[in-house]
Amino acid sequence: MGGPRITLALERFARRVTEWAGGSWAFGVAVGVIVVWALTGPMFAFSDTWQLVINTGTTIVTFLMVFLIQRSQNKDAQALHLKLNEIVAALEGASNRLINIEELTEDEVRVLHQHYRTLVSIAKAETSLTHSHSIEEATARHRRKKRAARAPGTSAPVDSAQPPAPSVDRLTGGPARPDVE
Repeated sequence: MGGPRITLALERFARRVTEWAGGSWAFGVAVGVIVVWALTGPMFAFSDTWQLVINTGTTIVTFLMVFLIQRSQNKDAQALHLKLNEIVAALEGASNRLINIEELTEDEVRVLHQHYRTLVSIAKAETSLTHSHSIEEATARHRRKKRAARAPGTSAPVDSAQPPAPSVDRLTGGPARPDVE
């Protein structure tokens, strides 16, 4: 669909129109058009044609602006996702499973949402507000705490520094891969 030159020219034009349409001058021009249209009403006896002019003009502008707004939102959303992906990839301890999460199906997003609800409920049981961990780590720590609390006469610390037990990747159902955490 068009060569690279046409695509680039359309992209530049759309970007310039989007920038202009979001500025004060565009608002001023729109107000000016409405004022001129209203002032010319008595000259045209407020006829159907006079009304049709503003209706047609606003319909055309609205039609074109829908595409410009969608283009701008798509580009902004993509840039935001790329920035968030970079942060997730760079942060130690962040789950790399969240990179490109926007490409998951709605069912997969619901599954992840449920896992984070589980993490929230586990975190609410924590006494420290600043403690952070993965779902697997939180689940393993929670189990250790429960075992320590149930074991009679044990003096083991409630939150030992033992690594969490091997876990299951809740998204795929297979074993969790430590290289993607």
